Amino acid sequence: MGDDAAGPLLAAMLQRSPASGWQVVDGGFAPENVLHRVRAFGPRLVVVFDAVDMGLEPGQVRLVDELLISPQTIMTTHDLPVSFLMASLRETIRDVRLLGVQPSVVAFGYPMSDAVENSVRDVHTQLLSGNSPFAWPSLQAADDAPSQRTCGEEASN
Repeated sequence: MGDDAAGPLLAAMLQRSPASGWQVVDGGFAPENVLHRVRAFGPRLVVVFDAVDMGLEPGQVRLVDELLISPQTIMTTHDLPVSFLMASLRETIRDVRLLGVQPSVVAFGYPMSDAVENSVRDVHTQLLSGNSPFAWPSLQAADDAPSQRTCGEEASN
């Protein structure tokens, strides 16, 4: 599915070359089927990484505001809305965030675009370096355009 493989690619990279302090679960095309595995870790923080249509240039990465997720303003290709996944995780996990990468092509039989692949590699490198997933610009609900501000929180998992 082209750029929709961004999440599984990051999971594979983190499994081969782990980032200190992070556990990885590949949600694949049906992340709701692995909720029990995520909960078994007992994390305080979960970062969901997925290709999401945010109306940006392909490969742009943003921490997506909760208010954009709830009404399913952000579109994904999963059977269930990402808002359902995140609400389900929040039943037992206090802090659940969405880090999205803007896809170029999401269609059967297409390879991942260079822009998205490069962004996934950058996310992996940043996590390996110990950088917070909150270091990326934030896409805010009240903004007409994506924010260039960063979230001031630090990751604690």
